[in-house]
Amino acid sequence: MKIGVVVFPGSNCDQDMLDAMNAIEGMNAFPLWHKDHDLQNAELIILPGGFSYGDYLRSGAIARFSPIMSEVIEHAKKGKPLFGVCNGFQVLCEAQLVPGALLHNTSHSFICKNIFITPENKDTLITRATEGKGQVLKIPIAHGEGRYFASEEEIKRIEDNGQVIFRYCDVQGNITPESNPNGSLKNIAGVCNAQKNVFGMMPHPERAADSVLGNTDGNIILKCLVHSVLEMV
Repeated sequence: MKIGVVVFPGSNCDQDMLDAMNAIEGMNAFPLWHKDHDLQNAELIILPGGFSYGDYLRSGAIARFSPIMSEVIEHAKKGKPLFGVCNGFQVLCEAQLVPGALLHNTSHSFICKNIFITPENKDTLITRATEGKGQVLKIPIAHGEGRYFASEEEIKRIEDNGQVIFRYCDVQGNITPESNPNGSLKNIAGVCNAQKNVFGMMPHPERAADSVLGNTDGNIILKCLVHSVLEMV
């Protein structure tokens, strides 16, 4: 399967994502430069982490208008899968491809550490092959603006529609205020759009996808996504 990883000026997790995806059998992941207008027939598009355009103005706000985003948005509108991690999630929010916004952490500091998340349900491409709510995955975060926010009405709407995909939890799988690293509403770590083909999350599964790193929990998420997409194509 062909996987396109968009590279913006300031992306710094693109190679990590390419390595993690190409390590999965049968995957052909390649970079897509932000000035291009050709997705090269990729079935899955990924917006990686980093600091696109230096995070000037607002994280993801400038990258949202990169030339290739016209094709990325059209890809998503056709119901094809799109995945954004960290800065990529911020870009998705700025492009209004997923609901909500990502604000400064309540600590007003950059946080880089391992945290725990749990799938909210098994009804999406990215969670279908997980064990569902209660499964604990150790995944790193690295962000200064990762606090998920949406209006009370929107939070209710996305929860009712099953659009929350991951929540921050403790090592036992309990969703508590103490396990919330950035102040995200309802401990939300990732969401999808109403059509459930666009996914965004702040934690970095590609940084937990190699035994050399001492953690392969990220592979559970990445493999779940690509194998679900393979069933579609």
